[in-house]
Amino acid sequence: MPQPFNGLGLHLGNLSRLSDAETRSCSAENPTGGKGQGGRHVDPSHGCSRDLGTGWKVRPCVGIKPGETLVLADLEGPGAIQQIWMTPSGNYRFTILRFYWDGEETPSVEVPVGDFFAGAYTSYHTFAPLNSLPVCVNPGNAFNCYWEMPFRRHCRITMENIGFEAMTIFYQINYTLTEVPADAACFHAQFRRSNPLPYKQIHTILDGVRGRGHYVGTYLAWQVNNNGWWGEGEIKFYLDGDLPGGVVGRHVKEHGGDCFPTICGTGTEDYFCGSYNFENKGTKQYQEFTTAYAGLAHVARPDGVYQANTRFSLYRWHIMDPVRFKADFAATIQALGWRAGGRYLPAQDDIASTAFWYQAEPHAPFPALPGRDQLEII
Repeated sequence: MPQPFNGLGLHLGNLSRLSDAETRSCSAENPTGGKGQGGRHVDPSHGCSRDLGTGWKVRPCVGIKPGETLVLADLEGPGAIQQIWMTPSGNYRFTILRFYWDGEETPSVEVPVGDFFAGAYTSYHTFAPLNSLPVCVNPGNAFNCYWEMPFRRHCRITMENIGFEAMTIFYQINYTLTEVPADAACFHAQFRRSNPLPYKQIHTILDGVRGRGHYVGTYLAWQVNNNGWWGEGEIKFYLDGDLPGGVVGRHVKEHGGDCFPTICGTGTEDYFCGSYNFENKGTKQYQEFTTAYAGLAHVARPDGVYQANTRFSLYRWHIMDPVRFKADFAATIQALGWRAGGRYLPAQDDIASTAFWYQAEPHAPFPALPGRDQLEII
């Protein structure tokens, strides 16, 4: 049954319903998103439109110098972000997206741009298509997301260039000005990396979440550092008291832990809705796939010269099956391969994760984002 229409977003069940919501959009041609403010930029030095003037395509993109932060959106609410499209140049791990809701001092989203759009191993010169419900990566490296992101008083979105070279960003942020229901939670996304994962330890995807909310997605950029199959490890979701004190690092021991999750997966490829090593039995190769809710979007294979490791780009969106929590939440994943004697091998891989969830504010402080050298994919 269609839910009551509140102006935040449409679906096929309510697409015909009228609303008092007002549609707006931020871009380089209308940085404020103001009504009637698009295409007003004047730049007589712009070569392509020098014969045409104001109202033509004068400012379709913006440059960001090394060390600079660009404000992509600075909006007064109430309202909701409905869709984001962007195509940045530069190093995607050195380009940091941050989202701030309702005047908060620390961001609710802090993720490198490639990982936010589930494309860590793509670059300005490479492309891997991704076709899912909330995130799409289209030719050539057009990043799109459709996560609904409500805000009550204010929204601020920034992009920081921590790289060595200047970059360029084309972008469009489509949003609505509308009432936000009292039970609408705020969107969050957090990046973490284990490089390499210490022997017999687990990778923490998310930890220390406090409050009421629901977990909606996992993206993993996984570099394998040994031969053989790598995806025997289980994902675990701890919620509402499963971890006394709620901190993974404090309570989960190296060999599996003395605290047990409510939700426990059966293997890495199983969690990402695949099976049996993601193997195409005909070609004897890993088989990429992208679906509405889960996929192995990109396998970066060794080339025999400079590309030495196999890398995997995996996503799982909990849209039809959100993981609800009332007080606290944490998520971990094991890295297990095989060794002699039919035994598991605790892998020491490079695992970078981005966790996506909604929760009532305020949120707990995020761990510090790794520095540039710790973010870099080498």
